[in-house]
Amino acid sequence: MTTQFAFVFPGQGSQQVGMLSAIAAEQSVIQETFAEASAALGYDLWQLVQQGPAESLNQTEQTQPAILTASVALWRLWQAKTAATPVLVAGHSLGEYSALVCAESLPLADAVKLVRLRGRLMQEAVAEGEGAMAAVIGLDDGAVAEACTEAAEQQVVAPVNYNSPGQVVIAGHREAVERAMVLVKDKGAKKVMPLPVSVPSHCLLMKPAAEKLAEALAEIDVNQPKIPVLQNVTASTADTIEQLRENLVKQLYSPVLWVNTVQAIADAGVDTIYECGPGKVLSGLNKRINRRLTVASLEQFEALEAALAALNANFS
Repeated sequence: MTTQFAFVFPGQGSQQVGMLSAIAAEQSVIQETFAEASAALGYDLWQLVQQGPAESLNQTEQTQPAILTASVALWRLWQAKTAATPVLVAGHSLGEYSALVCAESLPLADAVKLVRLRGRLMQEAVAEGEGAMAAVIGLDDGAVAEACTEAAEQQVVAPVNYNSPGQVVIAGHREAVERAMVLVKDKGAKKVMPLPVSVPSHCLLMKPAAEKLAEALAEIDVNQPKIPVLQNVTASTADTIEQLRENLVKQLYSPVLWVNTVQAIADAGVDTIYECGPGKVLSGLNKRINRRLTVASLEQFEALEAALAALNANFS
């Protein structure tokens, strides 16, 4: 039986200094992709990724181009090794832009500049210390949303990442997030963890950033994806380029529907999901969303070779 597979691309938080160094030493397409991104950005992105310092790599406006480029580099390596193409692609938050590049909807040069701007706008939208995010473990989605409503008190706090069953991230004004953290514990959450981020992503505090991002997006040619791309705000594909653009703008201040996205992938008949990018965050989430799916990260060359071998065995 032929394997039906999808690719998913990670978001911010998967970066680390030195990522892809081992695979780049053997596969020239990795550094070639980074060179292309560096030319567009006007600085040496590969040097930043390899040498840091971590404080610089972790700045949102530099993190986002780094993760996107790493993801696209691995995708290009896959393409160099096989003609096998995923039936669907999707990405978590920033990863949606990686998915669009790989689906030939956005050129890499435009995408890295766009996500650098996206990161800058997100950072500028909320003053340092005013926003917060927290992960809520072991509580149903409805109870988390209810706690956020009760905690708001004319401030913003809301569920923003539906990452896996029983794992929801909330974001908003720091004081409101702190009130919600107390309430979800009262409602029975097993664990509540503040996240070490300065930007409260995917909540209404990002609306000003989204409006400016829309202006930048309007200046970029966006093509119909050659591979269907499931978007974060709908967990479905866009019918038109205009809708695709609108969904990218809405994504900044709307929840990431990752559980629904992975379920939509499974419902499409996919049996295997490959995480294409640094880290294994999505692989862990995907296993918890649907245990029938085979999931694997392609960050290491050995893993990529194993995935190709498995595909070839199914095709032969």
